[in-house]
Amino acid sequence: MIPRINPRTHGPYEPLGEALGRSVPIGGGLPEETVVAYWPGLGSYTLDDEQAMWTAAQWAEPLEDPLLEQPFVASPQGDRRAIFHLDVRLRPDDRELSGPEWAEAAHRLARAAGIEVPGEANGCRWIAVQAQPGRLDLIANLIRLDGSWHTQPAEVLRHLSAEARRIEQDLHLVPVRSTPRPQAVARPAPTAATQLTVILAQLADEQTGPLAIVRGRRAHRPPGRPTAQSRWCRHGASPGTDRPPPVRRPARPG
Repeated sequence: MIPRINPRTHGPYEPLGEALGRSVPIGGGLPEETVVAYWPGLGSYTLDDEQAMWTAAQWAEPLEDPLLEQPFVASPQGDRRAIFHLDVRLRPDDRELSGPEWAEAAHRLARAAGIEVPGEANGCRWIAVQAQPGRLDLIANLIRLDGSWHTQPAEVLRHLSAEARRIEQDLHLVPVRSTPRPQAVARPAPTAATQLTVILAQLADEQTGPLAIVRGRRAHRPPGRPTAQSRWCRHGASPGTDRPPPVRRPARPG
């Protein structure tokens, strides 16, 4: 299940048209299974045996009434767009749900969105429409029955996503496909002889080894520049000694 929160609107007709996949017709009743769930107080509008004959416009009227009855109620930011619209889509490899399963999912998502509180008599008016394959639309008015503005919980989309994952698990949607991981090939531990061979190869490397570095330094030494040993030899020092020859001073006269 993939939930998506749509921008709030000033009326329920546009979200209801999106849920039906067409514009809201003036006449013609909706099939009984189209609206799979709704707020508990809907019984005050009609009898149970008449709900199947409601048109789409008649389903929208109770959602619009709070906007007409409470013309001055707005959000803390002064926004009058009170119609909340959530659509939830099944994944392509999910199975199609039955009517009772859609109804269960609708009530659970309504509670996760904060628009239905169990035991709350003055909550929000909402309906859940299942008119397109693999899709559920939840439409609600955030103006409560007592005339106050309903503030949804923070990070409502995160709550909806978490509840959608639980619904998937409970209704056995998108079964987990476990693929065995390839086993790692164990590499043999290097022996002492192998390690010694590697070290000798590094030392003798003509490109990056220590001997190559020394050869490179000698190759870049300026020509004709005397070394310390050659200077000492010119002054009488023996090759291979570490000290220069002593300095001889002239003898004092008489």
